[in-house]
Amino acid sequence: MYFENKLSFAQQLDQQDPLARFRDDFHLIQKDGQAMVYLCGNSLGLQPKSAKDAIDQELKDWAELGVEGHFDGKNPWMYYHHFLTEKAAHIVGARPSEVVIMNNLTANLHLMMVSFYRPTATRYKIMMEVSAFPSDMYAMETQARFHGLNPEDAIIELKPREGEYTLRTEDILAQIEANKDSLAIVMMGGVNYYTGQAFDMKTITDAAHKVGAMAGFDLAHAAGNLYLQLHDWDVDFAVWCTYKYLNSGPGGTSGVFVHERHGNNPDLVRFAGWWGHDEKERFLMKKGFKPMEGAAGWQLSNAQIFPMAIHKASLEIFYQAGFINLVNKSQILTSYLEFILEGFKEHLTVITPSDPRARGCQLSIIVKKDGRKLFDFLQSKHILPDWREPDVIRMSPVPLYNSFEDVYRVGEALTEYYKTN
Repeated sequence: MYFENKLSFAQQLDQQDPLARFRDDFHLIQKDGQAMVYLCGNSLGLQPKSAKDAIDQELKDWAELGVEGHFDGKNPWMYYHHFLTEKAAHIVGARPSEVVIMNNLTANLHLMMVSFYRPTATRYKIMMEVSAFPSDMYAMETQARFHGLNPEDAIIELKPREGEYTLRTEDILAQIEANKDSLAIVMMGGVNYYTGQAFDMKTITDAAHKVGAMAGFDLAHAAGNLYLQLHDWDVDFAVWCTYKYLNSGPGGTSGVFVHERHGNNPDLVRFAGWWGHDEKERFLMKKGFKPMEGAAGWQLSNAQIFPMAIHKASLEIFYQAGFINLVNKSQILTSYLEFILEGFKEHLTVITPSDPRARGCQLSIIVKKDGRKLFDFLQSKHILPDWREPDVIRMSPVPLYNSFEDVYRVGEALTEYYKTN
């Protein structure tokens, strides 16, 4: 697409954008009476204006009904996860029975590992990308130790080639093949939090299955960002948070995908709780766990009503906008940011892949000199990206609430900065 580094051009794109109206559905961060250019949706999404009403409804039912809110509330708490699954499943490309909203991300990751990481004396290795998000690294390390294994031996870390920042798919596949006799599971991020690289999950899953291994993904930086087809890709399991691109509040609830071939296998090893027990018999309080069909059978405790209420409100916005529409806008918006940053390549290096199929809306930038100084300057100009040690500024123009003029303002600030630095 043809781009221009002009305010009038950016404003014209905004005027032509059919999704521009959704920006008004969010509270924009204000500083000194001016809206910030918020580019941190990959860390914490903005608050939907509908979130307060959603929570207030549940507070009202709690105040007026007490425990009877489980059955008599406007949105009965007993069945609350059902109100979320269809729209959440659409976002990750799953069947509703394959998705459940529950717990928090890393707790769900450990629960999935109970079922899908079953090491043997010969097949015990875990494959993941080097410099994965720390929570994933800690989870894999402690999973290995839980099974009596040495993480240094059990975990294979995929590293980019010398002088490169991101992984080549052919190198991932080569490592899967090289470890085919000992590999138990490939467990990667759908998008690497640091580089912004989106991995070819279908191809990786196919390769893992070919050698007899499981394939799972942490979609914290992918859900609500990438076009996903988890069912069709035959992914075994996936987990994600809802507070980044899904705009459902700090520390918000999490999502789980379990492919139906596993979800409909009641004999699959898992940790259980009463909320995962057959809904029709749950209140009979009998011994003998009988899992609900699908991903819902992995639930443990009562639904987290208040964070789920926010998530319900946010999912409604995604439904109204149409997720494919958001992905299409995201590709153009991110390409425009890439075009703007290209004008400063003497000072900046974008380490996120240029291929739109290998990224979402995050661009990670290494500043060749005084990166933290530039980050602080951008904030002083009402632009809020985020900083990741040791040397990366991440910018994520989110299609629901970022505009093309927001992206233009980034270039305007960079021009001002490099005139004097």
